[in-house]
Amino acid sequence: MSSQQPPERRQVTIRRAPKFAPFMGLGALIGFIAALVIAYTGPADPTLTRESVLGFFTVVLALPGLLLGGLVVLLLDWISVRRMKEATAERTDDDDA
Repeated sequence: MSSQQPPERRQVTIRRAPKFAPFMGLGALIGFIAALVIAYTGPADPTLTRESVLGFFTVVLALPGLLLGGLVVLLLDWISVRRMKEATAERTDDDDA
């Protein structure tokens, strides 16, 4: 950058946005763990195996867990939009930056 030109400055918006996948994955994992507990601690049924009960409850509980994780991340994203801040950024041509 030559010394005759003033540095280029821009207004930027800074906010912390959560990632969707970890929250939704955690919700599904919690649903799966709940399905494990239900399938292996409940009374045994001679007509159904524990694995089939696990599969049923995994679908029944993991999908709502996934959706609940999505709602949590949307709420956190909405909060981060409300807390965003404005800043001034200055362009540099330094190799170290």
